[in-house]
This record gives sequence, structure tokens and C-alpha cells, in this order.
Amino acid sequence: MRTHSRRALLGAGIAVVGCGLPAARATGVFSSGPHSGTDGRGPAHGSHRDDPPGYVSPDGPEVAEAERKRGGGPVREFTMTAATARIDLGGHTVDTWAYADELPGRTLRVTAGDTLAVTLNNHLPQSTSVHWHGLALRNDMDGVPTLTQRPILPGASFPYRFTVPHPGTYWLHPHSRVQQDRGLYAPLIVDDPKEPLAYDKEWVVVFDDWVDGVDGSTPDSVLAELNRGMGGMAGMHGDEGDARGNHESPAAAAAPTGGPSRMLTGSRSELLGGDAGDVDHPYHLINGRIAEAPHSFRAKPGDRIRIRLLNAGADTAYRVALGDHAMTVTHADGFPVEHAETDALLLGMGERYDVLVTAKDGVFPLTALAEGKKHTAQAVLHTGSGQPPGPSARPRELDGRLLSAYRLRAAESARAVARSVDRTVELKLTGSMQKFDWAINGRQYTPSHRNPIRAGERVRLAIRNHTRMWHPVHIHGHHFALPNGGPRKDSAIVLPGRSLDVEFDANNPGLWMVHCHNVYHSESGMMTVLGYRKG
Repeated sequence: MRTHSRRALLGAGIAVVGCGLPAARATGVFSSGPHSGTDGRGPAHGSHRDDPPGYVSPDGPEVAEAERKRGGGPVREFTMTAATARIDLGGHTVDTWAYADELPGRTLRVTAGDTLAVTLNNHLPQSTSVHWHGLALRNDMDGVPTLTQRPILPGASFPYRFTVPHPGTYWLHPHSRVQQDRGLYAPLIVDDPKEPLAYDKEWVVVFDDWVDGVDGSTPDSVLAELNRGMGGMAGMHGDEGDARGNHESPAAAAAPTGGPSRMLTGSRSELLGGDAGDVDHPYHLINGRIAEAPHSFRAKPGDRIRIRLLNAGADTAYRVALGDHAMTVTHADGFPVEHAETDALLLGMGERYDVLVTAKDGVFPLTALAEGKKHTAQAVLHTGSGQPPGPSARPRELDGRLLSAYRLRAAESARAVARSVDRTVELKLTGSMQKFDWAINGRQYTPSHRNPIRAGERVRLAIRNHTRMWHPVHIHGHHFALPNGGPRKDSAIVLPGRSLDVEFDANNPGLWMVHCHNVYHSESGMMTVLGYRKG
């Protein structure tokens, strides 16, 4: 057994460095007025007539000073291109959008303390952005159009550059419209320069629910159907225009030729407290492959494997198990936890877990059950001879010991220092599947609305789910502590009718989103902003 070598794995990430379009901040034509998505339907922060005064600006001196205090290590440069692509899912080829024709996009790998410099080239027909999910980075690099930056228009480029403060398993995806439910996502692994774990191999595993390009469906047409079919709000998702200057809304553009109905009914999960989801995704993937043609990973019997599990899905929680193996959970959302052994894990959208397994001899399914949806995704671990499992293989471990975040405890190094709460922000999750009017505190998202906080405060988020649906709640730019010594996380499942109190330290000035990480809920309005007050 040996300690994992960062050098052995860094090469693949650095290989994506290359020449791209000249870096330039995106500009464009904007409309004014209310809106509820993150697709550039208003000016960037600082130029909107409705912006309230007295808040820290994403490009303000407070943000620059916080970044200066982080320091900056070696610069790791990457170029990414978002473009249309034809992707083979394993016998089923789809037209979609992706980074460099790969699904998932190629892993970006850096070390904590490095300066990450990524030039994104937009070759898509829509504006786009990149959000660095889970990173406590500088606010003006967070990638939220109309809030922290202008949208990156078709044909333009944007230079993201920031210090990466914490090791862990993270990922990247757009924060524009429902683009996350296409192929625009990639893992971001931040190595620990003082890695305490010893292991022989590493396996990055990305789960995804897939609809784009299947029988004419797109995520935009799915959102339009949900808004129309649930009695709601088709036409509210305007944009600054596509590459042809077309200002037609996605809802109008998608209907009625958006493929078969993708509305999911009758999906039930006891683990999720009722309805499991809204969308009937026809495929469920692991590392871009369907179960009939699975992704494979090879190791030797006895190898200690670190598996980094990441749910990049739009509408699906996954219950995950490795056949004939127990898993030892070591990290949740990038931060260490007290090691806990389990047979299975439940991952909401946006959540990540790191586990250690000691490989047995043979061929074993890594299965992700789409919770409450009667579908599975599968990959295969090969360590010796044996018959590959069929696509419907269901390891008994899926029905064994199950861990979620609420049964874990933060490792000592990740525990929050005990102190009194200075401010409580109440976040009521509201809305219904019938009207598809998802919101927070009954208010659908507008960039100009702020929930005020101040630097130096201990903030409690009092999250109250007043809906009949579960919601994976995600915070940008910070990590909260789950109650009773629970893990340090940026995403957490809140069940229907339940409450969750989490706390974080306000130590990263700017304007930061809190939202449901079901992309169809967030883009229908279930987002809000935490705004740091000046002074």
C-alpha cells in the first residue's frame, strides 16, 4: 500500500492547457424588469436600476482584499470550450452541448492553494457561464450571470482566475438557464498537499440523469412542459438573445416540438419523503455511459481505492452501492468526516462523498439506483476474471446499511468553532408541482433582492420546507455545518415538511446564491441571495 501520489494524476488535468480565443469579458444587450432565472436577463451587478444600495459588490474592494488574504500559489492554466457535440452514451448517440466533446468534461486537477486560471470559450448558440460548485472562491468568479458577472455571449470568452482554498471533491457547471442538464459539467479535484489518506488508486465517479437529444427532447423543452403542464408559467424565461439575435423565450422556442412528454408522475420514495422527482429522464449515466455499455475501472485484488462520488444530476437522487464491498466514508462535500462504514450512500443533486474500499477479486457492479424512479445506472470494477454483471444487476448492499449526511460527523479538523449565532436568516421553501411556482419565502428569484448579512457574523440559515417535495439546498461561496456536530457541507437534502438549521461564518464578502439544486426548481424561481452589507 502506498500514499496516493498527486504527481501521478496531475498530468491529465494539465493536458487541457492550450491556446484559445483571446480572453475578454462578455458584454451584451439586456432587458430590464423582473425575471427568475440565471441566463443573463438583466445587467451584471452594479448597473441594474433596482439594485439596493449599501451592499458589497462582487468586484468591490472587499472581495479583492479577501482574495489577497488567501494568497496565491502556482498558476494552473486550463482552456475549456463549450460547444455543440455528438456524444455516444454507449450505443445511443445524442446531440448535446459539452466541453471538448467529452462527457463528463475532462477532470480539472489542482492543489489547494494554487491559483486556477481557466479561459472559457463559448461556441454555443446561447450565453453561458461556469459555476465552481463547492468552492469558497472570490465572488466575482462565482459564475452567476446578472449577479456576479455578465453572461458569456456566443463567440465570446471569459477568463476565470482565483485562488483555490480547500482540498476536496468539487465540480463545475453552468449557472445559465437549464444548461446543467445537458453535457456541460466536469469534476474539479483539489488535492491536499498534506494528504492524510493512503490508497493505491483513485476512481472519480459522476452520476447523471439524461434527457438532452433523446427523441427530440431538450432541457428547455422539459422546463417548458413542466411550466405548461402543471398549470404554470410558460414564457417567463426570456433571454438576451441567441447567436442570431433571437429574443424568443425558451418556453416558446421549445414548444410544441420538444419530443415526448417527460413529466414524471407516481414516483415515490420513502427515503425522500414522498415524490422523488418531476422529470422522467430516459437514461441514467455513470461517467457518461448507460448501464448496457458501462464505464469500467480496473484495479488489482487488495488495492485500496479512493472513490470520489459526485451527483451531477438535474432531478435525481441516487442510492449508490458497490457489489460485495463495504465502503468507508471519509469526506462529504470535500471536507473530512469521522470515518464511517456503510453498504450504501444517498446522494442528492450536487452532493459529493469520498469513500475507501479494499478491492476483492472478481468483477463487481457499482450501481446507482435512481431513487424512486425505477431506473439504475451502472459502472463495473474489474480486479480479476469473472462474468460482467448485467445492466439490471442490483447489489444486495443497496438494501443494506444506508448513510446520508445526517448520520455523519465532521472530523475534528473540519468542525466549526463553537460560538453564538449573530443572525438568523429564515428561508421558507415554497411552491407546488401543480403550479410549478417554486420560490423561497414566497418570492421568486430576482437578482436585486438580498437577504442581508455582515462580515464576521455567525449566520444561521433556518430552512423550512413548506412544500410536498424534497429539495437539495446549496449555498455558494461558503460551507455550513449540519446540526449536532454534523459534517461541513455546501449542499443538503431537506425533506418535505421538515426543517433544517445550519450555520456558517460570514467570511467571504459578496453576493451569494442559496438555491434548490434541482435545476428545474431553481430556474423556476427557488433561488435567493445572501448579500454582505458594507461597513
